[in-house]
Amino acid sequence: MEEVNILVVDDEKEIADLVEIYLVSDGYKVHKAYSAGEGFIILKQKNIELVVLDIMMPGMDGLEMCRRIREHNNIPIIMLSAKSEDLDKILGLSTGADDYVVKPFNPLELSARVKSQLRRYKQLNPNSSQEKGDNEIHIQGLQIHKDNHRVIVYGEEIKLTPIEFDILYLLASNPGRVFSTDEIFERVWNEKVYEANNTVMVHIRRLRGKMKEDTRNAKIITTVWGVGYKIEK
Repeated sequence: MEEVNILVVDDEKEIADLVEIYLVSDGYKVHKAYSAGEGFIILKQKNIELVVLDIMMPGMDGLEMCRRIREHNNIPIIMLSAKSEDLDKILGLSTGADDYVVKPFNPLELSARVKSQLRRYKQLNPNSSQEKGDNEIHIQGLQIHKDNHRVIVYGEEIKLTPIEFDILYLLASNPGRVFSTDEIFERVWNEKVYEANNTVMVHIRRLRGKMKEDTRNAKIITTVWGVGYKIEK
């Protein structure tokens, strides 16, 4: 199996060690950092494919580190936090995180979420030598190239995280159909709904931001109030 490098950033050594034990047992190579500064050094030195990031850290916290990673990289980020309130989750996801796990957590659940995010990331970032396919969707000003996971909005290519791509592809491949937030969560995350509404809404808000929906009168993603979201033909 090709070695996958995962970065764990947490100022609590016991937590970082626990995460390492379970991820190493799954076959991953784990690099630990106890501050954002140490984490950025590892990101420069290693080909990191996923970050497990604690929010509450001295100095630069996980939210700011997440924002800075997102300026240059679309690798999956799973945030860890002792805060379980919806507003805290929304804030974490709004900074660019793909998932949010509340402490204390079940290490097996974290391992499952890591596998899910990596699978999605691999699909979004195929090897450059992989042959490009012709499976495409063209709706309004939107082009989605499924086989090489390119998205073009009114002539401008945009970079999406794996979660964002999956949400957009789900809506675009079912034009005219309205998906509730619960349906989107179950189809994209492949999990039963658990406080999913805010998670889906935050990701769609980020997706719309990248698509510059706020600058156009004609929206690609339409909100059906009280029901869900859709993309018209």
